Amino acid sequence: MEEQVDVIIVGAGLSGIGAAYHLQKHCPDKSYLILESREEMGGTWDLFRYPGIRSDSDMHTLGYNFKPWIDDKAIAEGPAILKYIHEAASENHIENNIRYQHRVCSANWNSEQQQWNLEVDCAGETKRYNSTFILMCAGYYSYTDPHDAQLPGLENFQGTVAHPQFWPEDLDYSNKQVVVIGSGATAMTMVPAMADETAHITMLQRSPTYIVSRPWRDVIANFLRAILPADWAYALTRWKNITLQQRMYNRSRKNPDTIKRLLRRQLESKINSDLDIDAHFTPSYNPWDQRLCLIPDSDLHLALNSGNASVVTDYIDTFSADGIRLKSGKEIKADIIVTATGLQMVQMGGIDLAVDGKPVVFSDTWTYKGLMLSGVPNLVNTFGYINASWTLGADLTAEYFCHLLNHMDSTGVTSATPQLRPQDANMPSKNFIEDFSSGYMQRMMHLFPKQGDRDPWLNTQDYIEDKKVLGNPSFDDGALAFR
Repeated sequence: MEEQVDVIIVGAGLSGIGAAYHLQKHCPDKSYLILESREEMGGTWDLFRYPGIRSDSDMHTLGYNFKPWIDDKAIAEGPAILKYIHEAASENHIENNIRYQHRVCSANWNSEQQQWNLEVDCAGETKRYNSTFILMCAGYYSYTDPHDAQLPGLENFQGTVAHPQFWPEDLDYSNKQVVVIGSGATAMTMVPAMADETAHITMLQRSPTYIVSRPWRDVIANFLRAILPADWAYALTRWKNITLQQRMYNRSRKNPDTIKRLLRRQLESKINSDLDIDAHFTPSYNPWDQRLCLIPDSDLHLALNSGNASVVTDYIDTFSADGIRLKSGKEIKADIIVTATGLQMVQMGGIDLAVDGKPVVFSDTWTYKGLMLSGVPNLVNTFGYINASWTLGADLTAEYFCHLLNHMDSTGVTSATPQLRPQDANMPSKNFIEDFSSGYMQRMMHLFPKQGDRDPWLNTQDYIEDKKVLGNPSFDDGALAFR
């Protein structure tokens, strides 16, 4: 039996619930379903359960543009974010449109039928759905397969090994020697969250990461909320933070040495003088060549200063039964090792896409405005910002999608397909994400769509510019072919 709807939204995380809201508001006549592979909504914020799980962006920009964040903390713990997502779904009666344990395996665009034919695994049973449009909100990483860092000799370790993506609920780390391998956002969250209960916790990194400390609470946001209606206060705070984020990013790109000095001065004011800033906190790259790690109220610095936590910068030689031997010859004893070694990126949630039976090879396609693929009709993909809050991009993508649907209805067409124009034939290509050296990105960029050197084949990663282009879009650029 096949089920027919106008729109299939893939994923019931932060992006998917937001997309459903925008669709209901701007295209109320469209029927839709959200297909979610897991048993619950929330995506990242339901999947990850490790100690201290929190946002690494402020919630006035990571939150939706339609639902004010009213909690006292601007940097929020995971459970608070999950509650916020559930509230958004409940307030807008979205949950009735969610099908859980529905993993989309494949989707084929049928030109004759002018629709997508989807095969969906539902607890081992194959179901089929047809839709005119697909809006991808599945994120960018695998929920089942984290990055395999190929740690040499890990099988020798006789203690407990845990990965943050699959955190054991019954793991007792009290009075244990813990080593967290990694220095990204996850590691920097876990170390201060666990430090008071462990015998000692060590963050083992191959190379340093830039760190910036911000308050848990946004004093200006809380003041505005006390004197203004919540939506006004939220809007003002949102634009304040967007402006500050953009200014910080632009200064980092134009004057990296200035930002380096500012970040170092903050470190020097927070960290004990016996900690080697050059060895442990001075990366070899410039700020925003990789994402800056946000820590609230210097919690990592405080954990290091207390002596309950330490940082070691070295390479792993091998593992022993009771710890890790480093290339320097130093050994670190451990009862528990946490492999916070990164995510495994995937394209389109790992769905096999095809057009009229021909598989879509993503690396052969060009990105249209950062959200559609050349040669692929009626599909919009949500990919937020790496230099700002994800949801800023997700909201814009959903709004653009709704504009597109309404334009197509008004002109009586049934499909929209990005196609290279004659002047684009010899266009030079760039990576989907440029000037970003993080390993998890670099490992996968060759599998992503290409971007060009001109509109509309750009993925700008610039919210303010995208707001102008996507918020009130034009559809007569000659690159979007309608039928």
